[in-house]
Amino acid sequence: MQQYESVIILTPLLSEEAAKETIAKFKAILTEGGAEIVAEDNWGLKKLAYPIQKKTTGFYHLTEFKAPGELIKKLEVEYKRDERVMRFLTIALDKHALAFAEKKRSGAFNKKPETKTEEVAN
Repeated sequence: MQQYESVIILTPLLSEEAAKETIAKFKAILTEGGAEIVAEDNWGLKKLAYPIQKKTTGFYHLTEFKAPGELIKKLEVEYKRDERVMRFLTIALDKHALAFAEKKRSGAFNKKPETKTEEVAN
């Protein structure tokens, strides 16, 4: 099974509960199709780089999963059918992306570098 990463942007007109229900729907499609969810990250309501359907914000959600290739087509058809999804992108992760995703999940990028303070002698 190949590992994938899928990002969806949901319309900002949804309530938090409706957004969670939509995400749960797509998660159920994945698990019923034999996928294993590796990680999820809800980015929340973010400003868009450019307007989509006359909207300037959207709910972002990232899902990382392992699945057979034929499931991706079914998932993307469901994304297209759902009017709550404004945009989506699903990519297959190569070995470099897998290493980066693992570091991101472990929090390696969130750590602040230690700064050494040196005393200045007068």
